[in-house]
Amino acid sequence: MNRILTCLAVVCFTTFTSGSGASSTACRVQAAERPNVLFIAVDDLNDWVGCLGGHPQARTPHIDRLAATGMLFTNAHCAAPACNPSRTAIMTGISPHRSGLYDNRQRMRELLPDAELLPKYFSRHGYWSAGSGKLLHYFIDAPSWDEYFPPKETEDPFPRTLYPEERPVSLPRGGPWQYIETDWAALDATDEEFGGDWLVSQWVGQQLERQHDQPFFLACGIYRPHEPWFVPRKYFDLFPLQEIQLPPGYQDGDLDDLPPAGKRRGPNRYFPHIRQHGQWKQAIQGYLASITFADAMVGRVIRSLEAGPNRENTIVVLWSDHGWHLGEKQHWQKYTAWRVCTRVPLIVRVPGGVPGLSAGTEAGSRCDQPVNLLSLFPTLTQLAGLPPQPSHDGPSLVPLLQDPQGPWPHVSITFLNKPRNVGISGRRWRYIEYDNGDRELYDTKDDRFEWTNLAEQPEHAARIAAMRARAPSTYAKLVPASDEALPKLAWQPAGDEPAPASRPDGDPFQIVITNQSNVPVNVYWMDRQGHPRPYGSLPAGWRKTQQSRPGAVWLITDSRDQPLGHFVVGDRAARAIIPDLD
Repeated sequence: MNRILTCLAVVCFTTFTSGSGASSTACRVQAAERPNVLFIAVDDLNDWVGCLGGHPQARTPHIDRLAATGMLFTNAHCAAPACNPSRTAIMTGISPHRSGLYDNRQRMRELLPDAELLPKYFSRHGYWSAGSGKLLHYFIDAPSWDEYFPPKETEDPFPRTLYPEERPVSLPRGGPWQYIETDWAALDATDEEFGGDWLVSQWVGQQLERQHDQPFFLACGIYRPHEPWFVPRKYFDLFPLQEIQLPPGYQDGDLDDLPPAGKRRGPNRYFPHIRQHGQWKQAIQGYLASITFADAMVGRVIRSLEAGPNRENTIVVLWSDHGWHLGEKQHWQKYTAWRVCTRVPLIVRVPGGVPGLSAGTEAGSRCDQPVNLLSLFPTLTQLAGLPPQPSHDGPSLVPLLQDPQGPWPHVSITFLNKPRNVGISGRRWRYIEYDNGDRELYDTKDDRFEWTNLAEQPEHAARIAAMRARAPSTYAKLVPASDEALPKLAWQPAGDEPAPASRPDGDPFQIVITNQSNVPVNVYWMDRQGHPRPYGSLPAGWRKTQQSRPGAVWLITDSRDQPLGHFVVGDRAARAIIPDLD
């Protein structure tokens, strides 16, 4: 495609002031007729960035500098507080309550086989769409991209990454319920030796530093601060352990005014386990270090853009898929509707002259209106002058990019892992409702950390009714993941030692036992004393769902009750495949 479609000639001298992040020109630079898009995702990043003030020790100079050159949305929220539904909503523009994709265990293409993803949409309209790193939930969706690193055909978005040979390093596993990646440590390695996000930023930077004969949609998926919090030592050294401050949103007794559903959603086993082992401050240190590492990788990408030929005609968007608890509400990880988990960094920088916003964004502008990551797809299509998609659910953010204080008749809705469990964010008020009718209401102007639940105070009844009316009236059903979408449990063939006793520890879930052998088998649960308890037979080629728990052991025998092998259940739903025994 002729280069004239991508950008018009720059007819004046431009200089860049590195300290302020601002460009100065002798005259106005004509930006792209069809602007490029740089789409930066940072995984599991809450508001612990300097420009949002989430933690006083956070060091994110590069993200802060990007915010100073564009618009920072200070009240942005995810569509779902988990990677898979959040990223699916962003990349399809379809809300979880319509797609039915609420949970990390579901597969996007099983529920949305025909949905056109953001990169494919741009590619279909004359763009070169490329990406690197984690943009979707542990897969690439190869047909949606023109090019990817690692190669899209692998469906593995992660380049080689250095991890300790022996793990865990800092946090002993509390049991089979614990996610194996919940661990942290400083690595004696350079950024380049670490690989991972360094390799992603290197590849993306190389694309930004060269001329293209098409406009591009270029996505960069930075994995940190997703667990495990292993990054080079120099980032840990920025946060001496003796100086680490606890999360400002933590408060003892914060669960006392919650309804039963909130109290169940809050406490989990990670937080007391971490405290039991004296690792709370070490974990905060690891998270802060991982954030600063991620920020450094963002800085590498932005420097490549600014040093290359595409700086004057490229829209830059930076977002995180959801926030993260580090003890607030006695919770660790994600999966909640509280602000610490739904609120995310969102920065948009638009050059002047683009079809959907000729004036571009004002450097250093801020917007406190409630917005949602679901709006990114329609926003980018409007900015690029591409036709809108009727299937999109979020409103375009272009009106706010034009005037951050202008009319905005929208709330931001976050959907939990089951229908009718929602968090609704307004400009000041936040309302949470669970599917059993339990509810919470917070005034974030006076109660930034949501310590005081106002839902049962009569004077707020009208406000609650108004916010409830903003939630959807219908929801797509939660469709469990297919067998193929579930991870496989390791088959342990029978040997001289009997199958071990079960050590059930954690909440129940379903596993699927599939008999791929050519003979019928018997299924037994090994109890805590190591005695087999019968759970029926399974003919050749058949499958059965079975409720189980982390640490459970399932013994498989032949028709004469001779042991064939066993499975040990991990921390999540899975497949137990009995192999062909010939």
